[in-house]
Amino acid sequence: MKKQRIFKFDFKEIINPSNFYVNETNLQAFNGVINNNYKNIYLYGPKKSGKSYLSEIWTQKYNAIKLDNNFERIIEIKKNVFIDDIEKINNEEEIFHIINHCTLNRLSILITSNLFINEINFFLNDLNSRLKVFNFLRINKPDDDMLLNILIKKFTEKQFVINSEDIFQFILKHANRSYENIHNIVNKLDNLSIEKKRQLTIPLVKEIL
Repeated sequence: MKKQRIFKFDFKEIINPSNFYVNETNLQAFNGVINNNYKNIYLYGPKKSGKSYLSEIWTQKYNAIKLDNNFERIIEIKKNVFIDDIEKINNEEEIFHIINHCTLNRLSILITSNLFINEINFFLNDLNSRLKVFNFLRINKPDDDMLLNILIKKFTEKQFVINSEDIFQFILKHANRSYENIHNIVNKLDNLSIEKKRQLTIPLVKEIL
């Protein structure tokens, strides 16, 4: 029997603060980023916890430019700067000069990372000292309320029909309780339901947990 082919489509989500679920796990981070309460922000937290979404809101709201192989352009203009996944950037001198540039021109910087700065081995001591004076905002590990909301939101986006609320509780009880894993579970269920032409049920969930 031939499997159902799965076609991938990329839908651009409308970035809006009202689409971002806020509770105790991310309230301080949300307020700090959305209201730009601090001149320089270092936003960190687990993968898939919403850092990219918040950063996109901040970038649009405060007319910022993202560091993306455009160091010379950033230094030439006077715009706020967004630096994503700082632990993955090899050129530390560029980040150091961007921080100095923004300080000199009274501009804001938003940096995101999966790691706290003490967990990153920076080779440039001057960069490490510059980052230590940033304001640190953390998105904490998800609680039950957050995980349930993510499940509801993701299932809605995938247009799943939920016949029983027990499905949510089953997933929360048996799944690895992380942002990333919950996202992966929904994506796997979406592919499996299409492949097998089956509705979302607990037996289907059991196949991927």
